[in-house]
Amino acid sequence: MTRTVFIAAMQGELKPLVCGWQHQRRNGVDLWFHRDDNLYVAACAGAGQVAATRAFVEVEQDAPIDLVFSLGWAGALRSDLDAGSAHNIGGVIDTRTGERFRCDADSGALWLATSPIVADSAEKHRLGQTYQAALVDMEAAAIARLAKMRGIPFYCIKAVSDRLDERLPDLNPFISPNGGFRTARFTLFALMRPWLWPTVAQMGENSKKAADALSGAVREFLAEKD
Repeated sequence: MTRTVFIAAMQGELKPLVCGWQHQRRNGVDLWFHRDDNLYVAACAGAGQVAATRAFVEVEQDAPIDLVFSLGWAGALRSDLDAGSAHNIGGVIDTRTGERFRCDADSGALWLATSPIVADSAEKHRLGQTYQAALVDMEAAAIARLAKMRGIPFYCIKAVSDRLDERLPDLNPFISPNGGFRTARFTLFALMRPWLWPTVAQMGENSKKAADALSGAVREFLAEKD
């Protein structure tokens, strides 16, 4: 029996995929379990590499991991990538260290840059030019590094939540030190700024579309590997 693990940052990224799965919260990590011919475990602990590492380690407490995916939302670093589209990633770059991690064979040609911050439009342009990457997230490099250290096959599927030139409010102040998103604080911030309401509504719509696309891409990917 293969134990396949999916690690994301936020519950919303995994919601369509884990619908109907058994859920528990343990040591600050949300976990979902599903069993058929194989065992599937999904986990999220927040944004950033530290949180992703915490999720990975928590999943490892139960049994060895046979296959691991980094899943979730990502910002587009190219103008031809639309919000709501899902993509198999060919490799991950840690922008803090310059390390490059290739995903396992046949997992796509696009590269993903992992940044320590939520990238705004200017930063996305810089990352795309500097690293020749197509997407940016905050977690995948940590999962790739841990998988490499343990000799575990690593895959990465990301869905675009915001386009290259999308003008979003700065979300970095609303990420807590442990990687959680301060939803109540952000909601209050947005409510006091009516000019942001259309942008926030679009963010929600794009995020939902991306999560649905992500779930579909994962299920298709797994079906092709069977």
